[in-house]
Parts: sequence; C-alpha cells; structure tokens
Amino acid sequence: MSEWPIAQLIPWGAFVVALIVLGVVIVRARRPNNVIEDAMLEAVYLMSKATPDLREGIDENSADRITSRLLELLKCVAVGITDGEGTLLSWDGEANDHYVDLVEAIGSAIRKARREVVGHEKMPCNHRGTCRMRTAVIVPLIVENSTEAALIVVGKSRGKRIVQMADAVAQFVCTQFELARLDESKHQLQQAEIKALRAQISPHFVYNALNTISSLIRTDPEEARDLLQEFADFTRYSFRTSGMFTSLAEELRNIDRYLTIESARFGGRLEVRLKIAPEVLSVVVPFLIIQPLVENAVKHGLANKPTGGMVTVTAQDYGTEALISVEDDGIGMDPMRLKELRDSHRSGAHVGLGNINQRMRQLFGDEYALMVETAPGAGMKVTLRVPKFAPGVRTNLPDYSSSSAEVPEQTPREPPAQPGRHDRAARRA
Repeated sequence: MSEWPIAQLIPWGAFVVALIVLGVVIVRARRPNNVIEDAMLEAVYLMSKATPDLREGIDENSADRITSRLLELLKCVAVGITDGEGTLLSWDGEANDHYVDLVEAIGSAIRKARREVVGHEKMPCNHRGTCRMRTAVIVPLIVENSTEAALIVVGKSRGKRIVQMADAVAQFVCTQFELARLDESKHQLQQAEIKALRAQISPHFVYNALNTISSLIRTDPEEARDLLQEFADFTRYSFRTSGMFTSLAEELRNIDRYLTIESARFGGRLEVRLKIAPEVLSVVVPFLIIQPLVENAVKHGLANKPTGGMVTVTAQDYGTEALISVEDDGIGMDPMRLKELRDSHRSGAHVGLGNINQRMRQLFGDEYALMVETAPGAGMKVTLRVPKFAPGVRTNLPDYSSSSAEVPEQTPREPPAQPGRHDRAARRA
C-alpha cells in the first residue's frame, strides 16, 4: 500500500474537482455555448498560469501576481486579497476606492468564516452611474481550519453567477495552499530522514578510520595524509546542509571515498568492484541513497566473515531508469527478517535500510521500493531503480571534493563462487 495517508491524498482530489468546477463556472459566465470549448481551454490555461504563484503562499509580492492572474482569469471588475487579519495585500482592477467601504464586510467574513456579498447600492460612491462595480463578494480562504486570507471579487453585474465564480476561485486557491503545505511537510519529512541517516553514520566507522590513519602516520605518512583527505571529503559531503538530491557521479565519488578508507582498514580482506555505465553518471538520485547500502554490505555482510569478501556496486542504463545495485558475498541473512527492514531506521538494525526504502517510495512511488535478495551464507544484493526524469527532482551541486576527478575506475574481477541466484529469496522491502 502507499505510504501516503488518505488525508494527504484528499487535496489532490479536491484540486481536480475545483479545477473542473471553476472552469465550467467561468465558461458559462463569460461565453455563449457555441465557443464553450475554446473558453474552457482558455480558463484551464489561465488557471495553470496562476498555480505556481499560489503554491508559493501569500505575501505582498506574491499577492500582486495572484490578483493579476485571477483578474485575467475572471474578466471581472477587480480582484483583491487580504491577509488573515483583513489587511489589504493587493488590489488589481478598478473601483479600488471602494475597499474602505468593504472593510466591515471583510472583517465579518474572516471573523465568521463565511462568505459576504455587498451590493453597490449599499455603499457611498462618487461615481454613481459610471462606476462599473455592482457586487463585491468576499470569501475567506480557509486552510486546515485556519483563515489564511480573504479573496475579494468585484463584479459588474448582480446575481448568482458572480458568487459562484468567487466560490469556485476561492476553492481553487485554498486547494493550492493545501498542496503547498503538503509539499512543505513532505520536504520537512525528507530532510528529517536525511538527518536520521547522517546520525546513523557509524561512530565505529569514524573511530576505525581515525585509528587507521593514526597507525599509518609513522609507517606511511603519505598514505595517512591521503586517507585523511578522503575522510575529510567524505564527512563534508555527508553532512552538507543543502539539497535533497545529488548526481549519481557525486554519490559514487563519496562511496569511493568510504571504500578507500575501509579498504585501508581491512587490508586484503576487502575487495571492491565498481561497474558503472558512463551514461548514467548524470542521473539525479536522492542524497545519501547508496552509501548506506554500501556500509551495510561492509558492516553486516563482510565484517563478521573471517576471510573478508567483495562488494560490487553496479549502475546501468535501463531505458527511462537507472538500475543500481549493491551486492556482497558475505554472511547473508534469513529472508524472514526482510520484512523487519522497513522499520530498520527506527530500530538501528542495519544502516537506514528502511529509511531508504521509505524515501524511494515517497519520492517516486511504491513501485520503486527496494528489491532485496539474500539467504544465509549467500550474501545480499540490494537493487533500486531511479527514474531519469521525475517532477520536482533537481540538483545544484557545490564541490565537495578536493579533486575534480571522475569516479575512479576499478579493475573488474570475478567474485568468489557463491550459491546460485535461485537459492536466494528475493522480496521487495
């Protein structure tokens, strides 16, 4: 089942309904039946233009853009927006001198959380007879039981149509605000999960790395210096403060740093294989999505195996996706424990495997859950698929390396013999 609760899916359904209702209401209000299709297309186009500004929330700058977009959409006399206290943020169109006459109605709409309709005949006007205003509709914009703002729609005619238009636009705006909050909540959750992964970077790894460097200072100062630089670059990248995404090349470069340090500690017991297709190096992947899998392979797969073993990292082109796998020929595990891996980021068992699985599903969908293959004594292989193109996935990378070199090439070697793949159990995490 999806990781997203039903409550988070509701705004998307409401958005679709609001879009349809708003388009129909505006088309009926503005166009004769013989051009209704063109009018519908225009209305949908104008709504799509307004959406990015609405998703940013309301402040003085965005309010000007929002009122301009909505005025273009509604073709009414004027559109105004206030904050949650009733203070005017923006007014676009005519009759702006009538805002002071609407202050009481705006306050009432916000206070009572209900629509207010004010006729032109009920307010003083120095341009009576030439003033285009006939009706003003004030609709509170309520998001999660809180009034965030008020929408003012000024029409040149009386009747239900202008009220329906104002209600439909208000519903559309509120839905966008809800989606913006949902996006922010999702962003905060992802940031929290990244922080959790950082917290799970093994203290033993840090201690062992520094201990290895310390032991080399007397015997091989040059190698000690190189390892210290690798360790500094590794920690700087892992604890960077911006960005939820990175390029596959950057992620692999950091993995190479990690494996360089671990290889120095394990000596000849740890062998590494990188099989990377050059065409996928530019693919954007979630930050810290692969390194924890490699750490799992070393820490849980090989550290307890007296003879050591091999870790193989593979990345290949798979059409619209990049197929990435981390495999070890270590001790493996009982397939019955696989279902426990979903919660491993809470319990501390394995380094964030459940965290990674959850992030992949939330970012790309349930079909992108991890595939884990393992059996006692048969090692473990974890595979993930990353779409090459996904909405909202961007990377803007600073340089976290002291060198601009590409991911080092490793000479492929055949891994030690192990049980056939048919002896393993494969399940989605």
